[in-house]
Amino acid sequence: MSSPVIAVGAVVVKDGSLLMVRRAQEPSAGLWSVPGGRVEHGEYLSDALQREVREETGLEIEVLQLLGILEVVGDPHYVILDYVATTSSEGEPVAGTDVSEVRWVPLDDIGALECTPRFEEMLRAWGVLEEEGSGP
Repeated sequence: MSSPVIAVGAVVVKDGSLLMVRRAQEPSAGLWSVPGGRVEHGEYLSDALQREVREETGLEIEVLQLLGILEVVGDPHYVILDYVATTSSEGEPVAGTDVSEVRWVPLDDIGALECTPRFEEMLRAWGVLEEEGSGP
């Protein structure tokens, strides 16, 4: 039995849109989520997040506060720490390693995408998305 895998994710909202990637590899190949990935041995969480976002989107970010923790128990067992982040990078994101597509998705359009398990539920719980039925 292996130890849990520590991973990080970046919740970057800009002009009412969330930076999202479509995973190209397992786990969750073909599903949409926020950019992020595994923390390497000896790497600070914020450094891992900056590296993963750069590799997956070409954008530079500033890591702000911890937004929440998502645990996915299975094989492997993931502990994912999602952080609020900002970007000052100009230009559009470009799909890099481990992703097939990257784009800014308007918050109201996220529900139309096939996302990773519990993705929308967690964004609602953390206040990134409005609760269903609470809109105008």
